[in-house]
Amino acid sequence: MQRRAFLRNAAGVGASLGLFGAAESRLAGAQTAPSAAKESAGATFPQVPNLTKYTSEFVVNLKLADIPAETQELGKKSILDGLGLALSGSKAETWKFIQEYLRPFGFPPGAGAAVLGSAVRLPARFAAFANGVAIHVDDYDDTQLAVGKDRVYGLLTHPTVPVLPAALATAEVEGKSGKELLVAYHSGVEVECKIAEAISPRHYEDGFHSTGTCGVFGGAAACAKLKGFDVVHTSRAFGIAASHAAGLRENFGTMMKAFQAGHAAESGVVAADFAAIGWTAAEQILEAQRGFFHAYGGTYDPASIVDKLGKPWTLQNPGVSIKPFPSGSLTHPGMTELMRLIHANSIQAANVEHVDVGTNRNMPNALIHHHPTTGLQGKFSMEFCMAILLLDGKADQTKYTDAVVNRDDVKKMIERVRFYVDPEAENAGYDKMTTIIKITLKDGRTISGRADFGKGSPSDPMSYDDVAEKFRGCAAFAEWPSSKANQVIDMVRQLENVSDVRTLTALLQ
Repeated sequence: MQRRAFLRNAAGVGASLGLFGAAESRLAGAQTAPSAAKESAGATFPQVPNLTKYTSEFVVNLKLADIPAETQELGKKSILDGLGLALSGSKAETWKFIQEYLRPFGFPPGAGAAVLGSAVRLPARFAAFANGVAIHVDDYDDTQLAVGKDRVYGLLTHPTVPVLPAALATAEVEGKSGKELLVAYHSGVEVECKIAEAISPRHYEDGFHSTGTCGVFGGAAACAKLKGFDVVHTSRAFGIAASHAAGLRENFGTMMKAFQAGHAAESGVVAADFAAIGWTAAEQILEAQRGFFHAYGGTYDPASIVDKLGKPWTLQNPGVSIKPFPSGSLTHPGMTELMRLIHANSIQAANVEHVDVGTNRNMPNALIHHHPTTGLQGKFSMEFCMAILLLDGKADQTKYTDAVVNRDDVKKMIERVRFYVDPEAENAGYDKMTTIIKITLKDGRTISGRADFGKGSPSDPMSYDDVAEKFRGCAAFAEWPSSKANQVIDMVRQLENVSDVRTLTALLQ
């Protein structure tokens, strides 16, 4: 059933879900109750009482034993990935601006929370912001995958970046253990991902950056868990976080995309800090008529979140993708397939006449830079990503720079790449990133390939050792000592046994 059809028949959704009991369900009486204007237009908004309370109870009651071992291991891979990206992101151009802006807030050694890859220590909120920007600035961090057929695969959130920096800074300041950090991380990622899955696709399609908007709830959940909040204070933290929800896709290809991710992490810390001192906020912020789902999406699918937190865990099903390339995730199936074709056929750039790259119509909506002039724009340019692989045979952090994007040979190769909407890819559905490649060589031969998913996706996952190699590459890019890098890899592998998170952050400062 399509989501909009479901919403037209959403009466009784809460009472029908077993978790909440029968007649006395906490969500009993859920029904659609649109205004007269919306009813006349055929639109509905589901009424699901106590949705925020249910979400808060999930966070409050979660224990490590509730998280399957396989899910815990998937979380460790994403945590290690995030830490490596924080190191490499500390070398980005954005870091000098962040230093300039945050310098007045700096703490002496031993105080505050660590800005990874540096000697700087800041109040937790600002450390979360700085680390969040660093993790996301290269667009190399993990991506959440959609369940619904009406959602664009890979275009929900980057799940780790709003949660890990907030949780790490709070855990460091609070002196928490690796086990407590692990539970908080999982609570935050699960809440964030289910909210992103539930909100109407219009949210993303109309221009919201869901990592920034939905991510604030993940950061708030993780910090609330670490601070030991009860249900009321957790619900208030969500209410505060909702008023911080922000981010626009028009900023893709600029420094603001990473800013929006860092802001989400910072907002999670701020929300928990204010709730801790008694600041009040709406305790029904998700489900209210003037709340998050209605204001930011117009509507939502209760079936994607009610009785779904941890059932199944998003990290496990449908899973997340860990990126093999520092570019928008929608480029990855095509890049993975192009690399395969290059190696299998010994393709040389000089022999390529032109390349056709066909996808579904939603992918060009995100990959908007067809003639990029900056490294950041190159991350959202299918044409550049194809061109650089053909020319240089790789696409790591060193390739997404202004200088490389503006190379004469790169510009000429970009002109040979045609990025278009292909009916076959369109018909494959938006729950895939189907990319169809046809390479025409100067001798008249054609070489073709198709990929629905890229390396690092659940269908072709990276192992912990694979992620460790990516971490080592990020650490080397940051000129980080290999001995420290290897200690971090070993420590995250056994994160639940780390007695104090500060032993981990010390290796990253």
